[in-house]
Amino acid sequence: MSVDEDQTWAAYAACAKDEPDTLFVRGAAQREVRVMCFSCPVRMECLIDALESNVTYGVWGGLTERERRALMRQYPDVTDWRQWLQTDDDDVVAELKSPVAPRIITRLRRRQAAKRATVS
Repeated sequence: MSVDEDQTWAAYAACAKDEPDTLFVRGAAQREVRVMCFSCPVRMECLIDALESNVTYGVWGGLTERERRALMRQYPDVTDWRQWLQTDDDDVVAELKSPVAPRIITRLRRRQAAKRATVS
């Protein structure tokens, strides 16, 4: 098999030709970087890889490190992110699959507040 035939999803990423340092920014710059993710043909593969590998830095699959941490805290029982993202009909999954930047932290905070309100 030649090197050209041995390509992973990452070779098809919208950011594949960018310098890696451009993806590992902080603060508001992360929102700018993730814009390219929403036109990427392998965005969900990237997100799945980051969640399953517990990648802590950078923008992956359109989510910032803070958003991925919030997602993993909200769904601690998920052991197969690929399966969850492909089969679950959760409103968060729908938002993650949407071709626009998700408001994942806002949505998860609202969900937690609603749970606390029903417990009280």
